[in-house]
Amino acid sequence: MKAVVLVGGEGTRLRPLTFETPKALLPIANQPFLERQLGWMAAHGVDEVVLSLGYRPDAFAAHFSDDRFGDVRLRYAVEPEPLGTAGAIRFAADVAGIDERFVVCNGDVLTALDLRGLIAFHDECDAEATIHLVRVADPSAFGVVPTFPDGEVKAFVEKPPPGQAPTDWINAGTYVLEPSVLDRIPAGMNVSIERETFPRMLDARGCLYAFESDVYWLDIGTPDKYLAAHADVLRGALGFPPVAGAEEHDPGIWLEAGAVVDPSTRLVPPVLIGRDTAVGPGAWVSGSSIGARCTVGYGARVAGSVLHDGAIVGRAADVADSVLGREVEIDEGATVRAELRVREA
Repeated sequence: MKAVVLVGGEGTRLRPLTFETPKALLPIANQPFLERQLGWMAAHGVDEVVLSLGYRPDAFAAHFSDDRFGDVRLRYAVEPEPLGTAGAIRFAADVAGIDERFVVCNGDVLTALDLRGLIAFHDECDAEATIHLVRVADPSAFGVVPTFPDGEVKAFVEKPPPGQAPTDWINAGTYVLEPSVLDRIPAGMNVSIERETFPRMLDARGCLYAFESDVYWLDIGTPDKYLAAHADVLRGALGFPPVAGAEEHDPGIWLEAGAVVDPSTRLVPPVLIGRDTAVGPGAWVSGSSIGARCTVGYGARVAGSVLHDGAIVGRAADVADSVLGREVEIDEGATVRAELRVREA
């Protein structure tokens, strides 16, 4: 089965982290987000994925140097200019010669969706397109999708005012599409599938359905959500271990190979310590994900934070609710609060 993954965005809300690394390649609990997404799709029968690229396509080609991830073959469709979600899907499908039913995923959604279940529902409804819906507490920031009792989509309501949404089920960014949907998208034009293609399909009854599945789901595109994704994965939202190869040293404390933690260090779960990382005497680490080859110095404190590979927290430094990019160094005794920090050029 084939899939298109939309990973062309610039990730502006996660800058400066995304200046060098596309959002989809940022780590979630020490594994690039896109690798997690590809592994999830492979587990549900997807064996070929077309990456719809725009921003920094070179980074994806370098990361997947053999154009594969495990058993999944990768192909690349680099947009000559931004084409919107529908335009990008049409362009990627044309590049890959897709002429059969396929899956589409937004490249910033972390989910435990039963993809096979979504496809089965699509087949049962004899749908032309099926949208995954997830329930949220406040739908006012999302596209809300009310449905008829059989799951057929009734309407689309974009970002309704608080308290006025007709339902709390929103478009969760995973679709099953028949190739006929591609004919509804003009080639080479900037078109939104959520705001243009899907709403126009409502003119013909019985072709557009939605699958309600109240599973774990998170859009990782903001700093708060990016941090939340790590916390959720460490708590088991996608199962255990939080990353392949990690071993549980104590309840909720996960160590990867080569991690060295001084016995006097206090670790407050959930915590992940990456490969060949050293955590020094008297340090305090709480609710954090620490990457490979990092150093947390004597008496340092790291709370609710994410350290990318090679980051260094100096002696007695205090880091909270922050993301430290690759090889960032925090000086001795420094305090860092709610920051996204990258290494200075």
